[in-house]
Amino acid sequence: MSLLLEAERYIANQSSHLALNAFIAPLRRDVGKWQEKVQDADLRRNQGKSKSKIDGRLIALKDNICTRDFPTTCASKSLETFTSPFNATVVRQLEDAGGVVAGKTNLDEFGMGSHSTHSRFGPVKSARRQADLDHLSAGGSSGGSAVAVATDQCYAALGTDTGGSIRLPAAYTGVVGFKPSYGLISRWGVVAYANSLDTVGILAKTTSTVGDVFNILNHHDPRDPTSLSPSSRSRISSPPHLASRSTSSPLRIGVPVEYNISELTPSVRRAWHRSLEYMREQGHSIQPISLPMTKLALSAYYILAPAEASSNLAKYDGVRYGTRSEGSGSAGGGDSGPERYLYANTRGEGFGAEVQRRILLGAFSLSAQAIDNYFLQAQRIRRLVQQDFNAVFRAEHPLSRQTLDVERRAKQPGVDVLICPTAPSPPPTISDLTHASRTKSPLDAYVNDVFTVPASLAGLPAISIPVPGNHGREAKDNEDLTGVQIVGQYGDDELVLKVGELLEGCKM
Repeated sequence: MSLLLEAERYIANQSSHLALNAFIAPLRRDVGKWQEKVQDADLRRNQGKSKSKIDGRLIALKDNICTRDFPTTCASKSLETFTSPFNATVVRQLEDAGGVVAGKTNLDEFGMGSHSTHSRFGPVKSARRQADLDHLSAGGSSGGSAVAVATDQCYAALGTDTGGSIRLPAAYTGVVGFKPSYGLISRWGVVAYANSLDTVGILAKTTSTVGDVFNILNHHDPRDPTSLSPSSRSRISSPPHLASRSTSSPLRIGVPVEYNISELTPSVRRAWHRSLEYMREQGHSIQPISLPMTKLALSAYYILAPAEASSNLAKYDGVRYGTRSEGSGSAGGGDSGPERYLYANTRGEGFGAEVQRRILLGAFSLSAQAIDNYFLQAQRIRRLVQQDFNAVFRAEHPLSRQTLDVERRAKQPGVDVLICPTAPSPPPTISDLTHASRTKSPLDAYVNDVFTVPASLAGLPAISIPVPGNHGREAKDNEDLTGVQIVGQYGDDELVLKVGELLEGCKM
């Protein structure tokens, strides 16, 4: 199939799947512009001069990634009139490689949510249904990107992952979702949620496609202070103790015993067991390991991430950034005067309920009365979670100065990667979420991130692979696919991708 025919098929699918609400700004305008780009890529491919493996392919972008040609809203009223004067680094890298932006995808407002329902533009709906009646959750916060990939509205998509926002939607929609090691992909031009956790990642139908996009984005960016420097990259690219490892030689697969929780649903447990059995059939060994501090990771995350968010979102005050509420700052004093409620009115009207909730949580944990008992304790737990991971991996953290206790290492032989569920249960329906929002605490939704948050706190590479969770070997129309997560040591992204590609065979 020519690239132009492929692109036209993606655009047609965007039009036919409008009800799923995956796109905030789809690629239906400027037809001549994108057609010209794809035709040029077709010509280069016919001449054997393609810029890259994604030359002429349509790549969707989560709408918290800045673009010149599309508005950047973060699914928030506070940014509804914002158009960026520049492209984010990842957008420039994709376009330099011949990629064509397929539009901006829907998300939870500012990336804060687990189901892509907290959006100014309405919830994202998965193409999956329960009993052909109600749409299932697409996961969050990169739900629009995941649905766009799952329904062939684009070739691949970029999202962001702070505590599982790529891996959870991938698990819920039956696609591949990859969060690389923190600092490998530039965050310059990506609207920040929590700077020490935010990671740009990739969603696609296959691990090989994810790898093709990752190779284009995995470069140092001097404009991003969190981007890993060239010298640090050289330390993790081919360290001696990793150079000879590959999936062709037997690997040690770690199974965290703490992740075998009673809340695991039968389909998720079957998919996990099937993945481990499949890896054993390929000649790799399965080793139980312990990550005791990961039990506290979720609590620590929901202190640290809101704390950073409360600082990052303070700029949307209606003075320099954000949409100012009507009447705020008007002359004549009163409640809307500049010395009174300018900030309160603007933020109250501009931010949704979930964003306001997390800002308040973060502001409280950073207050003088609470910082010692909450924020600083959470930072200590984060360090202990990192140490737990370092203790179980055979490869040492390439950037860590800490040498593990020999006695501790002897008690627990190292493993190469971990395999565990991505989410404890299948996706709920949209109506269940609506009902739960009226009857349950908002905090109940946070447990969806219990298996994804630990890798985020430690900055580790992790990928979610769809695996059948039904009784039979085959998944029916991808409806029974369940996300299984592979986690590797920091900088071991290539091995994680290789194991992910191998685990894809479990669907066959």
